[in-house]
Amino acid sequence: MSLAALAVVACTTALKNSTTPAGHAAAAAPTPGAFKTAIRRVTESQYRHSISDIFGSDIKINARFEPERREDGLLAIGSRQLSITTSGLEQYFALASSIADQALAEPRRAQTVGCAPADPKKADAACTRKFVARYGEQLFRRPLTEAEIAARVATAETGTAQSGDFYEGLQLALTSMVAAPEFLFRIETAEPDPAAPGQFRLDGYTKATRLAFLIWDSGPDAELLAAARSGAIHTDAGLKQQLDRLTASARLEDGAKAFFTDMLQLDQFESLNKDPLTYPKFSQAVADSAREETLKTIVHHLVTERGDYRDIFTTNETIINRPLAAVYQVPFNSNGEWTRHTFPESSERSGILTQVTFLSLFSHPGRSSPTKRGVKLHEIFMCQPTPDPPADVDFSKVQAIENGTVRERLIDHMINEGCATCHRVSDPAGLTLEHFDGLGQLRTLENGAKIDVAALIEGKQLAGAQGLGRMMHDNPRVPSCLVRNAYYYGVGRAVDDRDEDYLVAQTRAFAADGYKLPQLFTRLASSSEFYKVVKPAGVRPPASAAATPSAASGDAR
Repeated sequence: MSLAALAVVACTTALKNSTTPAGHAAAAAPTPGAFKTAIRRVTESQYRHSISDIFGSDIKINARFEPERREDGLLAIGSRQLSITTSGLEQYFALASSIADQALAEPRRAQTVGCAPADPKKADAACTRKFVARYGEQLFRRPLTEAEIAARVATAETGTAQSGDFYEGLQLALTSMVAAPEFLFRIETAEPDPAAPGQFRLDGYTKATRLAFLIWDSGPDAELLAAARSGAIHTDAGLKQQLDRLTASARLEDGAKAFFTDMLQLDQFESLNKDPLTYPKFSQAVADSAREETLKTIVHHLVTERGDYRDIFTTNETIINRPLAAVYQVPFNSNGEWTRHTFPESSERSGILTQVTFLSLFSHPGRSSPTKRGVKLHEIFMCQPTPDPPADVDFSKVQAIENGTVRERLIDHMINEGCATCHRVSDPAGLTLEHFDGLGQLRTLENGAKIDVAALIEGKQLAGAQGLGRMMHDNPRVPSCLVRNAYYYGVGRAVDDRDEDYLVAQTRAFAADGYKLPQLFTRLASSSEFYKVVKPAGVRPPASAAATPSAASGDAR
């Protein structure tokens, strides 16, 4: 059997019965009385950050990842429903092999392995065991079991026997770990709570993983794993120490970017297209730049400056590069790739809703869409989803783009009783942004007619983007929605009725803290609710640990 075939067998065996949540849930509990509570496939950014943290930022990851799924507004919730297809398994294996090749390349081999074999042409079980235990703990986000270590040592020994090279065998062992379900999925585990007989808590490694992925968008580092191993993470002081350390790190930027990439649905840039005749300035460079502009603006304001979240809807400051300067029709005089830019107070550019990102993502390929913009504004920033339109809706008048302005074309929908319920909510907000076309370029006319950007929203008359930005800034549903989304994102599930009082209290605390993102992350991640054990449907805790009604209910903290 070839070395490649050996690696495929090792990886396929590891993944057997593990490519669906049900397969994982059926796996044996790692400790007496423990059981699996959730399985979440890691995202592309979590995968990339983890590999970079473990093996170095110079490791190249060239791959197309499996599609993700959005539920209740977030990919983080949809990740619970994801599996790995056969073709996806092949891609993950090829990627794992490439990573192992790079990590064990001769120039960096000594640093990566950390020990030397007695004979580089023969197997060395002691060195291999140290290597597997070290990297296995980082990749699996918990210590490996003896059986897991022994299996990788055996794989390495077989590979070395066939190749006559210790490092070839080690590469196979590493490949099998990088392609293993324990790395590709976040497997959350509950265990009996020693402080509350008959109840459960998340185990230390699951808590450490939740913390790390929320705040850093990566797996736990050595210090966080040590806190899980010692049990310090289960104490208030130990948890606070780790939270203070993680939120003080520059890597909080990675966590903020990942969260807002999900919340703002920036993954839609992957399928964004514009009519080149209508928008000749649009290019892939503009699309990539727009995404980065929004993330850079948010990170600068919320992480670097520790600013008020509500101000992202009113600020006239942004960070642009040359492609964006052309769209915004402003000079670009910087020698660097990116530069800070402040639009004048008289400008209609006011907050992230007037950046190319929001304006282009939620428009049609050849025209703007007040309805799409209004729907997404309510869905993303106020947690108010809009129902799908009736199947028999006539869109012909709205799509007649050669006639008049879009406001005039939407009147039919706003007075049609079959459409009015939704359009009267979504369209006014979108109409205030009509001075921006489907790419986000400023305009004042449509088909030769002057565009009216006034709107009546919740009994208040607003004028244009600045009026909308101020309304969003002052709307209490906006910070409440952020709190809800951050909690959803961190725990990977939608809330139920039992969470509502908790979220109300967290929203009040967010306001008292000045609407600051780092404090929000800290408050959420230091609360018992963030680690609440929620028993998945169809899963029963071990009988020996479920002797009391509270344990059987799955509500233990």
